[in-house]
Amino acid sequence: MRTVFDGHVDPALIDRALTPSAFAPMWLDIPRPRYPRLTATLDCDLLVVGAGYTGLWAALHAAERRPGQRVVVVDSDRVGWAASGRNGGFVDASLTHGAQNGKSRWPHEFDRLERLGMENLDGMQADVERLGLDVEWERTGMLQVSTEPHQDAWLARASAEGAGRLLSRHEVTAEVNSPTFRAGLFSADDCAVVHPAKLAFELARACTAAGVEIFEDSGATSIDSGGRRLRVDAGAGTVTAARAVLATNVFRSLLRRNRFHTVPVYDYVLATEPLTDEQLDRIGWRNRQAIGDSANQFHYYRLTADHRIVWGGYDAVYHFGRRVDPAYEDRPDSYRRLAAHFFITFPQLDDVRFSHRWAGAIDTNTRFCAHWGLARHGRVAYVNGFTGLGVGAARFAADTCLDLLDGHRTERTELEMVRRRPVPFPPEPLAAMGIHATRWSLNRADHAAGRRNMLLRGLDRVGLGFDS
Repeated sequence: MRTVFDGHVDPALIDRALTPSAFAPMWLDIPRPRYPRLTATLDCDLLVVGAGYTGLWAALHAAERRPGQRVVVVDSDRVGWAASGRNGGFVDASLTHGAQNGKSRWPHEFDRLERLGMENLDGMQADVERLGLDVEWERTGMLQVSTEPHQDAWLARASAEGAGRLLSRHEVTAEVNSPTFRAGLFSADDCAVVHPAKLAFELARACTAAGVEIFEDSGATSIDSGGRRLRVDAGAGTVTAARAVLATNVFRSLLRRNRFHTVPVYDYVLATEPLTDEQLDRIGWRNRQAIGDSANQFHYYRLTADHRIVWGGYDAVYHFGRRVDPAYEDRPDSYRRLAAHFFITFPQLDDVRFSHRWAGAIDTNTRFCAHWGLARHGRVAYVNGFTGLGVGAARFAADTCLDLLDGHRTERTELEMVRRRPVPFPPEPLAAMGIHATRWSLNRADHAAGRRNMLLRGLDRVGLGFDS
């Protein structure tokens, strides 16, 4: 029986495929370390708020830069429980959420940003090897595919500008066999994949080996800089510190100045059961490249170490009021849409079932990549706004925060990208109206040969446009 035909998927196939899935992040379905809750008052040299990638890299590298200083990390929940344990595990070299976004915003320093991004990716791989981090690191490279005629020209132009090797339809389907692929662009060196939760857990282990103290279930609620030392209330305890790094990602900032600079956007993901060798043979994919398509509303997918396909993206949903709420994660329409797109892409896998479905909040800003700053007379550094491409960029962001706190002029701190903050989002209801109108326009462009309407062209002109 045909279950996929003319770009449509039999609803019964979607039902069968999703029914076995657990509503939980697959990556976190492994034994996790447990760290104590802060219950007393302690003093330290550096306090890091947030035990995701940025906070853990900041703590680790701070301890390595200045052995003997006391470094403390606090988190409102557990290590890696939020974005760091829920993402696709793509470690991209880009610091700017892709070349087009970087070129349009910082044309004069784009080459430097690209070089620093590759140095950061190489440095991350070196850290993984040096510290013996068991994170399932694979330097797979990135395969971008076109699925619509107008996207072919985008890939050809990117290849002509040195972004990778252009693949014909025959060449790309020889690598990964999908009837939807028209052409491909492969870059061998600028992307790795990891087990994202293991990366967080292993970074935490390396931190404690370097003398860092980690406290879970110890959410920071306020920061007082009126005295000689910073004072942060966290959980049932208090931390006083000489300096602090705020690595709270999508969650409410302790600094009022930052509260309009990011909004939470929900991303949805599926993971299949492990594919058999016979199922893998139907689609090829023996070189295990990370894959993304070329639409504005794009999908990303990759293979895990045990041969599951992690399939995410497309829906990016904003909810009125900037709230981060677990209730937003259970969105059946998004999971059904993802499942339908999966079977359109790989109709030969109609006997595959999904084992997990989950979602998480992404922090995005109006320039779609990280922004930094100093506060409280240079004693507090912060970074936010990774927009879903932070697995690799978080390491660079952490080092930049440490540079800023040290007061050193480095190549990182002198970047215009680091020195300038993005335009904030407006208050509600304007924020919701603008975000929903932009999302509608991007979807329309995907189905209109890439043509951008008046709204998107206007955003492009004032530097607020996005082209993935």
